[in-house]
Amino acid sequence: MSELLGKAKQFLVEKVANVKTPEATVTDLNLESVHRDSIDYGAKVSVDNPYDAAIPICEISYVLKSDSRVIASGKIPDPGSLKAKEKTMLDVPVKVPHGVLVSLVKDIGRDWDIDYELEIGLTIDLPIVGNFTIPLSWKGEVKLPSAYPLRSVLILSFN
Repeated sequence: MSELLGKAKQFLVEKVANVKTPEATVTDLNLESVHRDSIDYGAKVSVDNPYDAAIPICEISYVLKSDSRVIASGKIPDPGSLKAKEKTMLDVPVKVPHGVLVSLVKDIGRDWDIDYELEIGLTIDLPIVGNFTIPLSWKGEVKLPSAYPLRSVLILSFN
């Protein structure tokens, strides 16, 4: 009996290991809007679904880091589903409070931009397998508008 269970387990492992999974990439991070208390960014994620059926997205989680510090994080519950046999573009809104920018002054003063790393976890519900998280990472820099008097004051004040 244990030999039969062992063979069944091996068969299942081989089948699950060869199952195609959706593939995702972060394609862009843009400044969306500026408010009195925060700055809104929008990440674009492209997801390719290899299945003949739509796949529900359980949640999207994100962490935005700059200079190895978390400056924003959050979760988007139940954002919809992935279209069958197509690429689906997802928008991931990221809200950064203005208070965080004060802690980034040294990075801003060096080169007048904010170096960042965006980590996204796309959790989907795969048939048979269950919840599956696709980890994504995107690095880049946000160039700040050129404001020479303000830039000079910031560099002199914080260096």
